[in-house]
Amino acid sequence: MACGRSGGTRRASTSATSARSWTAAKQSPASGRFQKMARAGKSTSTSRTAKFSSVDGYIAAAPKNAQPHLRRLRQIINSAAPKAKEALSYGIPFYEYHGRLIYFAGYKKHVALYPAGDAKGLERYLAVKSTLRFPLDEPLPVAKIGSLVRARVKERDAEQGSQTPARARRSASAR
Repeated sequence: MACGRSGGTRRASTSATSARSWTAAKQSPASGRFQKMARAGKSTSTSRTAKFSSVDGYIAAAPKNAQPHLRRLRQIINSAAPKAKEALSYGIPFYEYHGRLIYFAGYKKHVALYPAGDAKGLERYLAVKSTLRFPLDEPLPVAKIGSLVRARVKERDAEQGSQTPARARRSASAR
C-alpha cells in the first residue's frame, strides 16, 4: 500500500488506529522505538495501556519501589474511611463515599494522592491544586494522611446531609 508521502511504502493496515500510530511514529524525533512498536501493530501512546480489573492488579503492575507505599496508602484509606467502596477510575484506584472521595496512584519516583482537599500539615507535598506527591525515599506521613481522609469523609457527609432536604422538597413539590 502506498504511503501518503511519495516514494514511501508500508504494509496494509487493518485499522485506522495502527495507521495513525505508524504516521505518528514516523514523525516522532525519537522514532526508533516508536517505529518498531508501530510496525508490530502496538500502540505508540505514552500513556499506560494496561487495564486492571482490581486494585490488587494495579498495585502488582506498579513500579516495584512504589508498591509498599501504595499498599500502605490503601491501608490508611481503608482504616480512615471503612464505609468507602474501592474501585478503579481513570485507570487508578479510587474510593467512593457519597461520591468520589479520594484517588491514589504510583509512579517511579513518588506516589500521589488526589483530590487532596484541605491539605493542612501536608503543604510540602502539594504539587498542584489537590495533588499530593509523596517521594518514595521518605516514609509516608501516616497520621496526616489518615486525618486528611477522615476530613474528606466529613466533607462528603456534610454535602450529603445538605443535599437530602433539597431533594425531599423537590420530590414533595412535584406531587
